[in-house]
Amino acid sequence: MKIIRPGQTPSSIGPADWFTGSVRIDPLFPAEAPGRTSGAHVTFEPGARTAWHTHPAGQTLIVTFGCGRAQREGGAVEEIRAGDVIWFPAGEKHWHGAAPDTAMSHIAIQEAIDGSPVTWMEPVTDADYLG
Repeated sequence: MKIIRPGQTPSSIGPADWFTGSVRIDPLFPAEAPGRTSGAHVTFEPGARTAWHTHPAGQTLIVTFGCGRAQREGGAVEEIRAGDVIWFPAGEKHWHGAAPDTAMSHIAIQEAIDGSPVTWMEPVTDADYLG
């Protein structure tokens, strides 16, 4: 058994290559062999969002606070709220983040395949973000 307590792993700022706006990442648990699943609590300030990206084994988001937005490639921008659980299938290009005037936090859970949990792509434009 392993107990991971809040604050054991330092918070980090979301890198500008992967995020637009102010984002904080708080690791929850790393993937430990033979397992491949990791999780983080991610907090987006109003207007902040991820770049477009995919996950080789999919991703589950559990919204813990606030109101945000998410979009899969070719789909409409959708509102996400505290309590929502969002699933992106393996390889589906998508983004997610806070609403324009409200912060949003979620727990992100994903698996690594061949050592990588995510493939980052281009930033989400303001036009795409605003829908």
